[in-house]
Amino acid sequence: MRPAGQRDEEAVRRFIEHFALTFSDMGVPRMPSRVLAAMMVAEEPGLTAAQISERLGVSPAAVSGAVRYLIHVGMAVREPAPGSRRDLYKAAESTTYTSMIRSGIYTRFADVVHEGVLAVGDEASPAGARLAGLRDFFLFVQAEMSAAAERWEKMRGDRQEGQPPG
Repeated sequence: MRPAGQRDEEAVRRFIEHFALTFSDMGVPRMPSRVLAAMMVAEEPGLTAAQISERLGVSPAAVSGAVRYLIHVGMAVREPAPGSRRDLYKAAESTTYTSMIRSGIYTRFADVVHEGVLAVGDEASPAGARLAGLRDFFLFVQAEMSAAAERWEKMRGDRQEGQPPG
């Protein structure tokens, strides 16, 4: 029996696959999901592509495509490895996620959908009404997520300062 608090590598492998399956159900491709999970469970501050490849038992090409995707969507970052020509990859910090929200990602979706409202004429037609509903949903989500991101950053800052959440 393993003592409490000790890492269980088999459980880590199961977690990576469960994480990847869940994220792929949400629309994130499976390999980037696996790579993100591998970066998140790493004790090291970052991993090289070779380390990720070895840990997941996949080709370096698969890792390369996956990290490119994760960097593109803001879920991972690439940094030079000190004293090496290799790069280190790591999961983005929560401030990266909140900055994506603050950048107005859902507002941009709403703007695109509004183009569709205009293209079909206006909100009076059935298609225009459907598109307007989607546009309004994205605007609602943007407002709610922005407020949630602010609350998260405050709670995270309080936690780092040793204050209890609340």
